[in-house]
Parts: sequence; C-alpha cells; structure tokens
Amino acid sequence: MSESVVQPADLQWVRASYDRVADNYVAMGVGDLAPAPWLRAVLGAFAEEVRALGPVLDVGCGPGTVTAHLAGLGVDVSGVDLSPRMVEHARRLHPALRFAVASATELDLAEGSLGGALGWWSLFNLPRDVLPGVLTSLARALIPGGQLLLGTHVGDGEIKRTEVYGMPVTWTTHLWQPQQLTTLLSQAGLETVAELRLPPTPANPLVPALPAQMVLAARRPS
Repeated sequence: MSESVVQPADLQWVRASYDRVADNYVAMGVGDLAPAPWLRAVLGAFAEEVRALGPVLDVGCGPGTVTAHLAGLGVDVSGVDLSPRMVEHARRLHPALRFAVASATELDLAEGSLGGALGWWSLFNLPRDVLPGVLTSLARALIPGGQLLLGTHVGDGEIKRTEVYGMPVTWTTHLWQPQQLTTLLSQAGLETVAELRLPPTPANPLVPALPAQMVLAARRPS
C-alpha cells in the first residue's frame, strides 16, 4: 500500500458494488470502443506518445477493454482494478495480458517506472481529498516525457448512485471541472498537453444519464 495516499472511507463499499455489477457490465458491453471514434483517436495518440517509453499501467481497468485496445496498438500494458470480479473477466477475456487486483490508492509504484498511466473513467469514485495523492503517485511513477491519460465526468458536486447497470450499488461519482483537474495535474508535477470534451449522454433503461465528459493528457516534463 502506498503510505502517501489517503484510503477512501467507502473503498470496501465501492469494491463490493463493482463486484456486483461486473457480470452485467460485461454482458452489456459497457465501455465498447467500436461506437466511440473520438475516444479511439485519443487512445491512438496516447499509444503513439508512450509505446516507446516503457510499460503502461491501466489503473481501474475493469474487464480490460481499453487495456487490450492499447496492447493491440503495440503498447506494453497491464491493468489493475479494485474489483476482483472485474479482474476475473479481464483475465478470461484477454488471457495474454497481465491483470491484478488493486485499488488506485494501494499502488506502490517506483519512481520513473512507467512510460504511461491511464485512469480511463476509473478515478471518479475517489473523494476530493484522495484524488490529488493518487495523481501525484502516478506522476512520480512516470519517466520524463511519460504521460498520464485521464477520463472523467464534468460538472460540479457529486452524484450518489444507488443503482447502475441493473444492480444496486453504493458509490459516489465526483464531478470535476476541467480547470480543477488541470490544476491538480500541475500540482502533481505534470503539464497538460491535450483536452477533449464530450457532451452529456442520455439515459437508457439500464444505464443512467451521464453528464459531459472530458479526457485530459498530461506529461511529466523532460
């Protein structure tokens, strides 16, 4: 466990919630990149930037969809996820790749050990007093020139979730404004190099409506 990162009080509730929804998440194809050309473009640019720099860690990898996509782009990538059930799916679906069970707050990463790191809609459950420490830990793990790619929900305040993907959950979606996150990235020692904004997504019978989304890419200065 990283001694410098505060552990969320609701970590076990969030872990249990993702275990509960994991089977439906996979069955519904949540996170499928086929209908998301802009997100594929971002991942392609990220892969170009980091594939020659060293290993990449997909933090909060879920069932490994994005991990596998990056591997297909020639990236030496592995994944970690809070949920053991999500990791079971990732290992079953992508047996050639490496996955482990771990929270973003439990990583013990050596300084300069990664060419890139990814928080692909996987850090929004972290409380506002916890996220800065996680970002700093990931930033320290990057080599000079390495990049962190962060995707999350845009807005103010929080959304309390009690049902997602047809299952009961207990988690909080913490919303962020782009400038707030770029400030946190700067404080972690990174410089923002790209930003993509996406509009809100309407609800469907099993998935709630989502606010606007953003992807930020930030580099550890050389």
